[in-house]
Amino acid sequence: MIRKLLTLCVLSATLAATSAYSQDNALVVSTWGGSFRDLIDENIGKEFTKQTGVPVKYVTGGTIDRLNKAKLASKPESDITFTTSHVGWLYVNSDLFEQLDNSKIPNASRLVDRARISPYHIGSWAYVYSIGYRADLLPPSVKFESWNDLWNPALKGKISAPDFDPSHLIAVAAMLSGGDARSWEKGQDKLKALKPNFKAFYTNDANAQQLIATGETPVEVILSMNAYHMASQGVPIKVVMPKEGAVLGVDTMAIMKGSTKADLAHKFLNIALSPEVQSRIVASKKASPVVDNATVSAEDAKLPGVFTTKAQWDTQTIVIDNKLRAEKTAEWRKWFTENIMN
Repeated sequence: MIRKLLTLCVLSATLAATSAYSQDNALVVSTWGGSFRDLIDENIGKEFTKQTGVPVKYVTGGTIDRLNKAKLASKPESDITFTTSHVGWLYVNSDLFEQLDNSKIPNASRLVDRARISPYHIGSWAYVYSIGYRADLLPPSVKFESWNDLWNPALKGKISAPDFDPSHLIAVAAMLSGGDARSWEKGQDKLKALKPNFKAFYTNDANAQQLIATGETPVEVILSMNAYHMASQGVPIKVVMPKEGAVLGVDTMAIMKGSTKADLAHKFLNIALSPEVQSRIVASKKASPVVDNATVSAEDAKLPGVFTTKAQWDTQTIVIDNKLRAEKTAEWRKWFTENIMN
């Protein structure tokens, strides 16, 4: 009996030490909060822990807040950072990301071209910013076949758009005016003409969902994944693919420079790009897979912004150059705030 008690005590102490060791040596992931944090944990984090035994911890915050915090830190707070493709270039320019070793990420060989962002950050999933609307709150005559339809006088005081990143509308207005994001000034008058149709500008995903769910703004320039989440909650929102295409968004992942867990971080990225995990992300969040060997149901493949063929990536996306977007976002936001929001 004494031998058994001693054995149990030793075993308990060993398990406790192992648990403490694991928690102290968790892989730390920086990401957004809310549903995006849950997306990563449910589909990637848990699978990583299952395969490695290493727990995952999360630090969350806004896109720019996390960037600024990383710039000021003497050592990285996280091992991996999820951010948008263009803000990722701001990390790269500040020497905050480690160059990836693709030999440790074999699944990266199946990345679609649009997800090969840089030697330092790669796509994790994709989506579009497009037009979402509540048909039940609009006149039957209102249709959305083109981005130009946002300028319909019947939509006066009915539209919302993000205040934190006007690049989508900047690029669209320029395109409709014969230019593109690089010659964005061509679309300034076009955007000013849209000003009467705005009712509100949302500050984050939760605010965006509230505005359209309550009907305060029955039309919204919206992230497709958020729209599909609301639809799953019973909000009668529809998402369209305008004839000009929708503005592509690619969220990315990278390894922080100075991380002491680079090998584990590469393992995490490889798991994120496995066809099984990518298929689960599509099924659960209606994102577009960034590898070409994921399985997508026929129902999900019909959704605007869920791309399953190269032709869709090439013809249904409005692509803003990531480096240009990183360089111009502050300027665009200043102009948009002064001329459209105020």
